[in-house]
Amino acid sequence: MAFTLPPLPYAYDALEPHISAQIMTLHHTKHHQTYINILNATLASQVTASSKSDIVTQLHLQTNLNFSAGGHINHTLFWENLIPSSSPSSQPSSAPKLTAALTTRFGSVEKFQEKFNDVLLGLKGSGWGWLVQDVETGGLEIITSKDQDIVPAGKKPLLGIDMWEHAYYLQYLNDKGSYAKGVWKVVNWKKVEERFEGSFDAVFGQLAGLRSSI
Repeated sequence: MAFTLPPLPYAYDALEPHISAQIMTLHHTKHHQTYINILNATLASQVTASSKSDIVTQLHLQTNLNFSAGGHINHTLFWENLIPSSSPSSQPSSAPKLTAALTTRFGSVEKFQEKFNDVLLGLKGSGWGWLVQDVETGGLEIITSKDQDIVPAGKKPLLGIDMWEHAYYLQYLNDKGSYAKGVWKVVNWKKVEERFEGSFDAVFGQLAGLRSSI
């Protein structure tokens, strides 16, 4: 099965002024597309290696698979949890059950955002910040993942923020703090609540099988 670049659910300039059209265009059509290209090539190489019982090559390819599949999954989730700031879904009030849970866990939505941003700005190098739900306890947590690692097993991703430089540098330069604050203006709270209320596999949709393979 060959994977393809999912279309954005909004125009490239729809998130301005918080995320520029230039960044969105490059991020989606170049960076995300590259992860998909590498993923498809890696999967094809795995088929060849498997047919030859070449275990060494298969092991080496697994590293490429983890990185490229993670890049595809993480970015797909990222696009889905963004929305133009003019949309009612960009308001926390569109997610009453989630915001109630965040208030219980962190004290208020504002305190949650502050803590999340502290975690984002504490990242060293490239990676992601995540709001996740523990699948056993249902508890909410803020975690990070390095490079294109996916959220670990047992944690359901609700909201992911890309902190690779390509996600903000052309607009914010080295001012990661302004990016971290601005991105909240375009968070799709309604979508995040759907993930909060839905099943683990439903979060990943058609990529659930790919997620389980890495």
